[in-house]
Amino acid sequence: MSKKFLNPNSFILLLFIIFIMTSPVDAKKKKKKNDHKIKILVVDGQSKFHEHWKEWTPVLLKQLDESKLFQIDVATSPMKGESLDKFNPKFKNYDVVVTTYDGDTWSMRTKRNLENYVEGGGGLVVVHAADNAFPNWEGYNLMIGLGGWGDRNEKAGPYVYLDNNGEIVRDTSPGNGGHHGPKHEYVVETRKAEHPIMKDIPEKWLHAEDELYDMLRGPAVNMEILATSYSSEKFEGTQRHEPILMTITYGDGRIFHTVMGHNKLSLSCVGFMTTFIRGCQWAAKKEVTFEVPDDFPLGNTTSVRTY
Repeated sequence: MSKKFLNPNSFILLLFIIFIMTSPVDAKKKKKKNDHKIKILVVDGQSKFHEHWKEWTPVLLKQLDESKLFQIDVATSPMKGESLDKFNPKFKNYDVVVTTYDGDTWSMRTKRNLENYVEGGGGLVVVHAADNAFPNWEGYNLMIGLGGWGDRNEKAGPYVYLDNNGEIVRDTSPGNGGHHGPKHEYVVETRKAEHPIMKDIPEKWLHAEDELYDMLRGPAVNMEILATSYSSEKFEGTQRHEPILMTITYGDGRIFHTVMGHNKLSLSCVGFMTTFIRGCQWAAKKEVTFEVPDDFPLGNTTSVRTY
């Protein structure tokens, strides 16, 4: 019996045909896999009061990546004192923008681009010290709802908090905006249990050691308070139920604002992680699908992951 072999030219042709037939399919699969992911941009680069700001982004990126829900980019500004003229992230290319930025003022072009992006339907997530930023930027203050520091006072808007009956108080009395006592663990109380970000989250849970922002003030227009924490006199607090998690609408855009996240420890709290990821989904106008994990903290026990 004779054996037939492909000649070398035929063999090369066959390999080429296999490559052509399989490669586009693989590329399409990869593209399809990424198509359903939420495009997210993390903006960092400066913080006036936090020298350790560089430790924030790696934790946030790890959380976003592990969720398998996002296609992630980072825009890092020039350092403090350097020119920001060329810092102009392409916000419009993303479903949602996360900002931890609290530094030198951006150019008018960049500020307009963010305003137009959110007003036109883009999502924004404001983390911790980012609500200290840009005290004189009217559009930004409207987007974040409440802010502190940066010489904010009664001109920025009222203090906003909840009284003991759960009613919203808008206090227009004069005074500086933004304060916190020493870092400590504090209980977060859900106020809007049916909101997609808060659904199935316990009514009360213990957040890892963090700064508890209080005396925040601002326009607070189109703002909904999702969760509060009691600012105790024991920790130099206001004895008020202070906003911890908020949503704001600005034009057609959605904003999720969390005051948590002073350092790597507080960012690593499973409660922070869960509400952060859910907030990103919601701000991007996507269905909130991220489930409450089994290790979510309880009312008397913190839960921290290693990142």
